Amino acid sequence: MLFVDAVHFVYKAYLGIIWCFCRVFIKSPSGRQRLNVLGALNALSHELITVTNTTYINAESFCELLKMIATRYAGIAITLVVDNARYQKCRLVREVAESLGIELLYLPSYSPNLNLIERLWRFVKKQCLYSKYYKDFKGFREAISEFVEQGMENHKEELESLLTLRFQSLEKTEIITV
Repeated sequence: MLFVDAVHFVYKAYLGIIWCFCRVFIKSPSGRQRLNVLGALNALSHELITVTNTTYINAESFCELLKMIATRYAGIAITLVVDNARYQKCRLVREVAESLGIELLYLPSYSPNLNLIERLWRFVKKQCLYSKYYKDFKGFREAISEFVEQGMENHKEELESLLTLRFQSLEKTEIITV
């Protein structure tokens, strides 16, 4: 079982905590460039398979990810947990997934808390973007790419506790109509 989602890292200022007595101007990029990462996170081994670009994540890039996953896990039953992005539900994606023997399991709308990879993307932003300044887009892209490739090993202990299969349970709830 793999959890799939895209993240769009925008080349702009991500502030941490700033406090001072006088006004200080901080250099910041315009926010017009972005690095898109479409990732599939293995729920148990935490292996990450990614497709990156600087244009758009669409059905073609999703199909590219499907083919990479099918190659990596050949001969194994594959289920992808995906959200309800339009490009993930189109006919092309469904046909490619079916031809590769991949089951697509769609999460309910507006439920990112059920997608394990969202936790990873939040961690990447915390480590690479918040309170950091990159002189140019190349440095920005390299920092994120390096973290996505090597950060899983360098931050293994933190990610082990973050990427668990424990989700909030709402067993003692009661629905009241008003």
